[in-house]
Amino acid sequence: MSDISTEPTPNNPIVRGLLDQLRRHPKRVVFTEGEDIRVILAAAQLVAEEAVAPILLGNRERIKALAATHGVSLLFIHIIDPPHATDFKLFCQRVENMARYRSLPIGDPAELVSRPHYFGALMVQYGQADAIVGGNQALPAAYFRALLHTIKPLPNVPKIFSVMMLTGSHLKHLGGDGVLFFADAGLIPSPDVSQLAAIAVETGKLARHFLGRKAFVAMLSHSTKGSAATPDARRMAAATALAHDEAIKQFIDISIEGELQADVALDPAAAEIKLPAAEVRHTADVLVFPNLDAAHISLKLLQHVAGAQAYGQLILGLSRPAAQVSRAASVETIFGTAAAIAVEAIKFHQLYPEGDI
Repeated sequence: MSDISTEPTPNNPIVRGLLDQLRRHPKRVVFTEGEDIRVILAAAQLVAEEAVAPILLGNRERIKALAATHGVSLLFIHIIDPPHATDFKLFCQRVENMARYRSLPIGDPAELVSRPHYFGALMVQYGQADAIVGGNQALPAAYFRALLHTIKPLPNVPKIFSVMMLTGSHLKHLGGDGVLFFADAGLIPSPDVSQLAAIAVETGKLARHFLGRKAFVAMLSHSTKGSAATPDARRMAAATALAHDEAIKQFIDISIEGELQADVALDPAAAEIKLPAAEVRHTADVLVFPNLDAAHISLKLLQHVAGAQAYGQLILGLSRPAAQVSRAASVETIFGTAAAIAVEAIKFHQLYPEGDI
């Protein structure tokens, strides 16, 4: 586990931009595993930045004891112990209704709602929090199961997927503004054409919201524009065409290009050599990978060899903002991920002011 004494680094220009947005539109973020000093430290820093109103789920006395031991203030941090919450019975009734209409084999609703992952997801689904962050002490499957059983999916996304944000001022060609979005980096092992197209469009929309400008999406392959006529290369080319048509249909100001090799997507000099007849290209902001192996291996190499800072996973395809952090996440990762998903919640409230999709 990372050193718990490490404090977040709000001077990171990417995170600083997120915090600036949140000061104008602060959001409530629920952390499902609040009995973790890393989460407590990140929550205290989010309060100090006046960016997020944190809600920690867990045993109140244990959270207070952890904070006291490490000298962390819990001022303006809300703590909820799910079995003792005032909304516990209401959430149990809603879970029973979900089971009735979705045919979910849930067992005892009270036992389910007492689990922090389910309680937190219910808070987000029913508007008592704006975004959810979890996974720092649990197996990913348990956390994702709670999200899938509780939060409505988006009808236009075939399957939920994840996006990682990478930053690093010392790295060359890391997106147009020093941030690069990786998708899918955590959930779909071998996405098909329709899933790849949805990943490209939704991640492009996410990048456009964060960057405040047109986003450039690259569909990655071992091939560039037909240089290798393999089935995998043709799959990425077909996904590019489908994503491009969908972006036009939705009137989204993003550029989607593929299939492209990674150097062509990120390095304009390489693109000029390999695509001599093409116009001057922008460095890609979003990389859509052909499969989970390629994305996950690339992510770990950039983190552990090149020293990139990663935030996420941001979970897309759900009707409410959600993020998952790994069990080895640092305080900075939890802090930045919470800021990122809270900024995504700003977009949700702009698009759906009444809270319904």
